[in-house]
Amino acid sequence: METFLDVVGALALILLALIGVVSGLIAAVITGGSKAKYVIAGVLGAVAFPFILAALGVTALAGAGLVLILFTGVVGAVILVVLVKALFGRKS
Repeated sequence: METFLDVVGALALILLALIGVVSGLIAAVITGGSKAKYVIAGVLGAVAFPFILAALGVTALAGAGLVLILFTGVVGAVILVVLVKALFGRKS
């Protein structure tokens, strides 16, 4: 986990957050939902998913570099945005 934290610097965290914001905004435009809800979900997914994988022992992230970490952030953002849409997207 420490190796992963060494690879992920401040720039990577900023890029992951930006990926989350963009994915959240895209989801809000496509679904017509709350921008804030989807942006928060996107940022949380993009930042947390690489760390979750590293904690589970996926060591390829630490060795592969920034591009794979950012791709993993995109996957995490999409997963969490889809979950938020499935759980809270229905209007009463």
